[in-house]
Amino acid sequence: MNNTETQYNQSLDYLYSFVDYSLKHSSELAKADFNLDRMFALLEALGNPQSKYPIIHVAGTKGKGSVSALSASALQAAGYKTGLYTSPHLLDFCERIQIDGAPITHAQLNELIEEIKPQVAKIEKLTTFEITTALGFMAFAKYDVDAAIFEVGLGGRLDATNVVVPKVSVITSLSYDHTAVLGNTLTLIAGEKAGIIKNNIPVVSSPQKDEALQVLERIAKEKHCDFTLVGRDIKSEFVESSLAGQKFSIQHSAFIIPLLGKYQIENAVAAYMALKKSGIEISDEQIQKGFSQVQWRARFEIARRSPPLIFDSAHNQDSFERLSSTLEEYFPDKKVYLIFGASEDKNILSMFAALKSKLKKVIATRADHPRALEVEKIVSLAEQAGAESEAVVPVRAALARALDLSSKDGSIVLSAGSMFVTAEVMREWKLMNESATLE
Repeated sequence: MNNTETQYNQSLDYLYSFVDYSLKHSSELAKADFNLDRMFALLEALGNPQSKYPIIHVAGTKGKGSVSALSASALQAAGYKTGLYTSPHLLDFCERIQIDGAPITHAQLNELIEEIKPQVAKIEKLTTFEITTALGFMAFAKYDVDAAIFEVGLGGRLDATNVVVPKVSVITSLSYDHTAVLGNTLTLIAGEKAGIIKNNIPVVSSPQKDEALQVLERIAKEKHCDFTLVGRDIKSEFVESSLAGQKFSIQHSAFIIPLLGKYQIENAVAAYMALKKSGIEISDEQIQKGFSQVQWRARFEIARRSPPLIFDSAHNQDSFERLSSTLEEYFPDKKVYLIFGASEDKNILSMFAALKSKLKKVIATRADHPRALEVEKIVSLAEQAGAESEAVVPVRAALARALDLSSKDGSIVLSAGSMFVTAEVMREWKLMNESATLE
């Protein structure tokens, strides 16, 4: 291993030596000391890099990553040097901090870590995510981006990204997730997400259930914000779709996105409006080009067409309902072998119920992650949902088992339920293909 990679591993060890709430159980998460004071202090010590470029800030339960990726791709197509900050990563930590569609290099992360260490040492109780977010702000200032998109990590009001004064605040589809921290009603969840709304800054919202919409509109009104609701204030028209992508129109301009599922059109319209409301100069033609080139992995990503292998990031009831309807749209006659793992705080029965009509068998597995639920519990929940299941660990073996079953009857192999499981499935699929190529 060369010096850069050795140092990179040391950099990751350093970051993970702090409290990492993504690895904590929900009971610990609920007691967490979330506040923005530490973040403001750290950024002040770093010279407030977050104020050096215009920012689009994106919160939501589902779709915030897609909206962020679409917005970044459009800005890049318009010729802007564009930063994109998202979480979690799939295969490599540096995916979280991207410039013009490419993760920063391991060497660049090493440099940033060395720069931030002296300031971090002066502030108590900083978390892994807070430091990582500060690294994102720093990277974009250091490498002179023209604009950046920041995706909220968890919630909104007390999220480490919520130290910005953005050009526009975006709130994507809201549903039940992280209820131990954000609350167990849509009113409470919307209140937390609406914490990113700032005085006199435009707000763009994806379609919402009435309970959530009332909260968003009330807070936007209190803060004197221009409020745009996708589907009401800005409409789109579906044209056609295939496995290659979807075509739709917004205000008589035609757009094509390679992302599949009707909900991705909603995400694209939200991104379109965010760009238009941001004050950053960009034309419909530039947005069309950017949208058509967007890359956002593990969002109904078809890795193989026959028999189909699909990577997805669905991890709550709402996203599983969307996943089920997308499967029905593109593969109406096929059943699914579901490679499934989940965190212990998820409502797994509701996910299985949402996908019941498409399920052939659940292959229960477990990611190498401290919050991952035991496979025996997943099998028990599958039985309660009336779904056939079996436990196969590790993830590599679960993928091999699902592929073997699929080879016999042509059913779909689908990975969903946990980003961590899907990331491992993607990694193992890549290794399988590489070893097959070598043979």
